[in-house]
Amino acid sequence: MLYSIEYFHLRVKDEIETWPAGVLADYARMMELLMEFGPDVRMPHSRTMGDGLFELRPRGREGIGRAFYCFLIGRRIVILHAFIKKSQNTPYRELRTARKRMKEVQGD
Repeated sequence: MLYSIEYFHLRVKDEIETWPAGVLADYARMMELLMEFGPDVRMPHSRTMGDGLFELRPRGREGIGRAFYCFLIGRRIVILHAFIKKSQNTPYRELRTARKRMKEVQGD
């Protein structure tokens, strides 16, 4: 049975759709893996960020994207936040946004 993908807000999906073509193509490929294998998707495609938060790691010639997500009951995956990386480290602000949204969708 496949996992379903949801977006925290339409703005998250809209942001991803503005990504450069190569990064977007890699993201689409990773989404297929995520729907099929769920939490079994690991590095280099996905990395755990702790406390139930995960990071999808698409890349292309034009850059590197990041999409934070979590799992909910019923084989549901929620894409919480996404951005194009501009530095080596993930900015704290981006991580904080994803964690806050995760608490919201989990009802904490």
